[in-house]
Amino acid sequence: MPLQNRVTPTGDIVASEHRGTFTGNRGIIHDPATRTLLNKRWSSPAWLTCVCEFRGRRRKVMSRQSWTELFFLDEATAFAAGHRPCFYCRRDDANRFRAAWEQGNGVSDLSAKAMDAVLHAERLDRGRKRLHPLPKPLAELPDGTMVQVDGESFLVTAGTTLRWSFAGYERAAVAGAAILLTPPSTVRAFAAGYRPMLHPSAAAALG
Repeated sequence: MPLQNRVTPTGDIVASEHRGTFTGNRGIIHDPATRTLLNKRWSSPAWLTCVCEFRGRRRKVMSRQSWTELFFLDEATAFAAGHRPCFYCRRDDANRFRAAWEQGNGVSDLSAKAMDAVLHAERLDRGRKRLHPLPKPLAELPDGTMVQVDGESFLVTAGTTLRWSFAGYERAAVAGAAILLTPPSTVRAFAAGYRPMLHPSAAAALG
């Protein structure tokens, strides 16, 4: 039975047989005795995206009174849910993201804590996923941005849209009004040059 630790682009945490390509956490939000989630869905405003392998370390998932291991299809999914790169296991990526975030949002000397505060406000609305209007037409959004249309999640990349699922992406045209899932400050970081890593199915869908 899969554990309830797979994250959707809307930030929901559900069970799925597909692990994905990134892990991460929002602090401790599980009971190690039962390996099940608590009622809360975060215990820290630092929502991180981490690599699945780091210095040969191995963990039995959700078995310790430590951070709760969450899993994402890819980095674009994690960003849409409101996460950002970890400065410990992904220092180079985290520094590149912070530099792009500063450039895109017109700030400098930004601390991780200050960035987390902005992201926390952008990803949540009274405890639920905050949705945003598109800052520009869908075709003009930077690669890696994710939107929602009629309850489904779509990735914007290479001038087209791909439908998201736990198994991967498939090419699909968007019909209907789109709402922005990726936090606006992160979208501006994408516009400034940061490109999230995508699941291999994205390249396959693009042909």
